Order: sequence, then C-alpha cells, then structure tokens
Amino acid sequence: MKVVTIGKDHKARINQGLEWLLYLVLYTLVFLGVSTFFDSFYVDMSYYGLYGLIAVLIISILNKTIKPILVTLTIPITGVTLGLFYPCINLFILKLTDWILGSHFNLENIWIAFIIAILIAIMNILVEGLIIKPILRRFQHE
Repeated sequence: MKVVTIGKDHKARINQGLEWLLYLVLYTLVFLGVSTFFDSFYVDMSYYGLYGLIAVLIISILNKTIKPILVTLTIPITGVTLGLFYPCINLFILKLTDWILGSHFNLENIWIAFIIAILIAIMNILVEGLIIKPILRRFQHE
C-alpha cells in the first residue's frame, strides 16, 4: 500500500484509506477522553464499541460530504468572527450524529458538545499541520 501517490498534475496526495484510519483513531481517542471526564456525553460501547465506531464513521462521512458545503456557506460568518465560528460547524456535525444514532450517542449538554467540537477542530489542525503536510512535503520533493 502506498502512503502517498503523485497525481498527473505532480501533486502529492496521501492515501485516502490511511487518512481515514488516522482520523478514525484520533476521533475515537477524543470521544473516549471526553466521555471519561464528563457524564453528559455518552457513547454506547456495547458490542465491543460498535456504536462508537459507527459514530466515528458517520462523523467521517459527514465531514467529507456536508462539512465542505457548510464551510462554503458560512465563509462570511467565519470571516467576520476571525475563524471562531468554525467549531460551530463541528458542533452541527456532532448534533447531526447524535440525531442519527439516537440513544447510542448522546450529547445532553450543548457545552460538552462545544468542547468536543473545539477539540476536534484543534485535532484536525494538528493532524493536518504536524502529520499530513510534512509527509506530503517530503514526498513532493522526492
């Protein structure tokens, strides 16, 4: 399995499966960490954590499909707030996941959901800046 592929336009791209797996593990760690410290956030871990995995899969799918549309539609608000509105988009994705999974993924407190959204935004920035971009830069120069 190749980690990075070089397209016809000579741009390096990271393997989508590897990127998805990386985010899957990190989202799971965020959920486990937050659910350990706060009682108002609940992910059903029965069936060997199946619903936690489903929640992460749904969030990944929503991040690839709905999130780009939301980011595009909210560019003016995000610009006026100097980027502080961006975690609200993650908050919407989390609440949508809560609605889809029902009682298996429960965000009772909006502030806990906002904390999770901020942690996901920080995690996305760190993964992009510290892992993905350096790998792509390394392969771009080779």
